[in-house]
Amino acid sequence: MADSTVYFVVPDGIDDAERVSGGNVYDRRIRDELRARGRDVRMVLVPEDRAHELTDTMSALPEGALVLIDGLIAVAAPEALGAHTARLRIVVLAHMVAGALAGAREGGDTAERERIALRAAQRVIATSEWTRSELLGRGLSEADRVAVAHPGTDAAPAATGSEAGLHLLCVGAVAAHKGQDVLVEALAGLVELPGWSCSIVGSMDVEPDFVDRMSAAIGSAGLSERIALTGVLTARPLTDAYDTADLVVAPSRAESYGMVVAEALARGIPVVATRVGGLPEAIAGNSAGTLVPPDDPWALRMVLRQWCADPARRTALTAEARANARATTRSWGEAAETVAAVLDGCRAAGERAIPALGRRSAG
Repeated sequence: MADSTVYFVVPDGIDDAERVSGGNVYDRRIRDELRARGRDVRMVLVPEDRAHELTDTMSALPEGALVLIDGLIAVAAPEALGAHTARLRIVVLAHMVAGALAGAREGGDTAERERIALRAAQRVIATSEWTRSELLGRGLSEADRVAVAHPGTDAAPAATGSEAGLHLLCVGAVAAHKGQDVLVEALAGLVELPGWSCSIVGSMDVEPDFVDRMSAAIGSAGLSERIALTGVLTARPLTDAYDTADLVVAPSRAESYGMVVAEALARGIPVVATRVGGLPEAIAGNSAGTLVPPDDPWALRMVLRQWCADPARRTALTAEARANARATTRSWGEAAETVAAVLDGCRAAGERAIPALGRRSAG
């Protein structure tokens, strides 16, 4: 009989302040919340560039062990899951649909690797209803095997904003799928409007060529004094960035949920986001959230122009955001309870379903 330990397999950069990602934040918070509830969570760190070694890593786990594995690692080395599906109880934590977000760029077998990995799992935990629906719609898993544990936000006082009410904030790795180039193009059409400024916060190491093009576009538009590329901010500096923001912009081309949007609304900050993936879900009908088409700088520019030109609208949306902040906020405790329930279900079920899943994934 296996013990109650949960082996949490994650990328080795989970606690690296310079490698901030929504997935790493989610993994850390679930780890901490489960431990706070008395769970024995043992972290198994796997270098992203050596995920092929996962088979050996999982071989070292005891027979019948309960394994929660980050989807990034699972999809990178699906054969390892298939090799151990009969001896381990595997739960995949799917932060995204890899085939949807990465397949077009990689042009390879991402979707098939994802299919193998998820078929080898006893259960799957998705971080949004959109991700769950994509997994089901693409035939990557079955409805009764996928649970949803939405990301949480921490209780925080309402942001104070800036004196002018015109400071924009965009948070996320500076990369094509996050769409910061669309934001820059939109703002280039507002150069004549006074007072606004924008901070683009996030790692600039993910797609250096994209960052170079962004920097060149900012310079060409004459916006170097108004748009700041800050790099990664964490802890107090990131809190301060939210506190001085008047409007958060999420111009993503692809997004599985939208933790930044949820964080902004929890702080009483209005948001503008693209109507893609899980972003509408993160806004959750909050009237302080505005949705625009993806990859459409003109539509985004019109919304931002209205924000800059209409003080009454700014005041109304900020009031709505502050009024709705508590009602629309999910806690990390809720997410952890869902994860714990899935893990407990796998533990209680023992190994009944694992041989069948193993045979199916090998077929």
